[in-house]
Amino acid sequence: MSGALTLGALLADARRRLTAAGVDTAAIDARLLVAAATGASRLDLVAAADRSVAADAAARLDGWIDRRAAGEPVGRILGTASFYGLDFALGPDTLEPRPDTETLVEVALATVRTGRIPGVSPDGDGLRLVDLGTGTGAVAVALLARLPRARGLATDLSAGALAVARDNAARHGVGDRLDFAQGDFFAAAGGRFDLVVSNPPYIASGVIAGLDREVRLHDPLLALDGGADGLDAYRAILGGIREHLTPGGVLAVEIGWDQGAAVGALFGAAGLSEIEVHRDLGGRDRVVSGSLVGQID
Repeated sequence: MSGALTLGALLADARRRLTAAGVDTAAIDARLLVAAATGASRLDLVAAADRSVAADAAARLDGWIDRRAAGEPVGRILGTASFYGLDFALGPDTLEPRPDTETLVEVALATVRTGRIPGVSPDGDGLRLVDLGTGTGAVAVALLARLPRARGLATDLSAGALAVARDNAARHGVGDRLDFAQGDFFAAAGGRFDLVVSNPPYIASGVIAGLDREVRLHDPLLALDGGADGLDAYRAILGGIREHLTPGGVLAVEIGWDQGAAVGALFGAAGLSEIEVHRDLGGRDRVVSGSLVGQID
C-alpha cells in the first residue's frame, strides 16, 4: 500500500483487500492479522489508529493478506487457533479446531459435573477419559484444564498430530495428566475409560471435493473423510465401546448436522442407552452421547 504506515491505514487496506477477494469475514480477519503482525491490541486498533507501524511489520502483514485472500484460513497463517478460551498450535496433520466442537466439551463437562458417571466427582476426581483422534489435543486439553483432578489419554493415527497435541498439553499445564498413544481409535487405548470423547472424520467421501476451499485445501484429508456414508469412524469406535467403556460410563462424539438419527441408531445397536442428540449454538445437531449400563462384555 502507499501512504503513511499507521495502524488505521493498514487495517483499512487489509479490510478492503479481503472484501474485494470475497472473504466473508473480512473485517474480523483484517483485525486479527493486523494485530498479530504489528503486536497491537484490539483496543490499539481503535484508540491508537494513528500509531506508526514499522516497515517490516507492514511487509509481513502484506504477505498474510495475500495468503488470506487466496483462501488460507487465519489460523493456518498464524499457526494458532482459539478454542474454548485457549490458544492451540496447529500443524499440517491437525484439523483446525472450530467453535462448533466446543459443544462436545460442554456436553462432556456437564456429564462429569452433574455426577452422572459412577465413582467420579464433579471436579473430575476418579475420572479417566480418552480422546480418540485428538488432533491438536483441543478437546482433551480443554477438558483437563477445567477438571483439575481428572486424567486422560489422547490417541491419534498421526505421529505429527500427537507431537502438536503434546506441545499444546504442556503449554496449558495439563501435560502431566494427559498421556498419548499412536493408533486408530481404541487400537491405541488399553483398559477402560469413564468418558470417551471424539471428533472423528464424518464427511462422506463423495462430498469432500465440493467442500469450501478453506477446508478442502488446508485441513488434512485423514481428519475429514468418514467413508462412503460418513459413518465409518462411528462404527469403528462403537465396535470397541463395550470393551473400553466402564459401566455407567459415557461416550460423546461430534457429528455432522444431519447425522443425529443415524449415529443415534448406531449407538443403540451397540448397546448404549440414555442416548441424546445435543445441538450447537446455531441450533443444529452437533453431538450424540450415550451411556453403557447393565452387563458389559
